[in-house]
Amino acid sequence: MSDINGMRKDIDHKMSRAVEVLHEEFGGLRTGRAATSLLDPVQVTAYGAAMPLNQVGSVSVPEPRMLAVQVWDKVNVKAVEKAIIDSGLGLNPAVDGTMVRIPIPALTEERRQELVKIAGKYAEDAKIAVRNVRRNALDDLKKAEKDGDIPQDALRGFSDEVQALTDQYTNAIDEAFSHKEQEIMQV
Repeated sequence: MSDINGMRKDIDHKMSRAVEVLHEEFGGLRTGRAATSLLDPVQVTAYGAAMPLNQVGSVSVPEPRMLAVQVWDKVNVKAVEKAIIDSGLGLNPAVDGTMVRIPIPALTEERRQELVKIAGKYAEDAKIAVRNVRRNALDDLKKAEKDGDIPQDALRGFSDEVQALTDQYTNAIDEAFSHKEQEIMQV
């Protein structure tokens, strides 16, 4: 991988993907308001296979503190209810025909603190992913320099670029965590 521009794009893509994954994980954290992304991690066992909830029904937000799942096949209603209960999100669905209504309870202060800790863990995992990309890139660069593919000056310059990208994405992660923490703690 002696193509520096290709490496630069690859590093940038991998680091930005780590931040995207962080935002997806943050979307699954409850903040006391209903959001369809809250149910994204829920897997329903239907037709003999585990599948995302949005593949067995449509998720909507009819009220600020209520989610609704319109299950397409009546056979899957109990499976959807069980999957939501077993998801660990602390939600208690109510079945009404093929509609599953999920009230979003207000968060207690203790639960808010737990969610902030979980968000912090997600942020730290994203930082670790970014640092792993940096480490792998620097290893590739050192190998390319050792093989004689790039001069030592280019190695130093590109190493500085990799560190700057790492700092940029680490700051973006910190900013996203700070925003999510404020969102969770907002009463």
